[in-house]
Amino acid sequence: MAKPAVKSSISPQPIKRRPFYHRFLLALALAGGLIGFSLSLGILGYHFIAGLKWVDALLDAAMILSGMGPVSPLTSNAAKVFASAYALFSGVVFISSTGILLSPVFHRVLHRFHIEERDLK
Repeated sequence: MAKPAVKSSISPQPIKRRPFYHRFLLALALAGGLIGFSLSLGILGYHFIAGLKWVDALLDAAMILSGMGPVSPLTSNAAKVFASAYALFSGVVFISSTGILLSPVFHRVLHRFHIEERDLK
């Protein structure tokens, strides 16, 4: 007795350009929102915990988030603990944002080479 054919929900062809651009813009908005939220969190922390002025807090938060390092010297222990936690958090945000941005591209590449889910196992 023959088995009925099972339809795969995975399309072997890459999606058209317009939906791909839509997915990429959605990923860009999500990554931008994550970075914006993280920057805001850093600004608030540097302003209220470290006692920096708003512009200095923005500078320090942006430098830490981009991986450049701190600018202003921190004097209190609470500020140093915050800066350490924020630096670790910023590393995770950077890796996550990169993954979010590259996921539509890698998905398209996998379809371009006709790599299906069962081939990856």
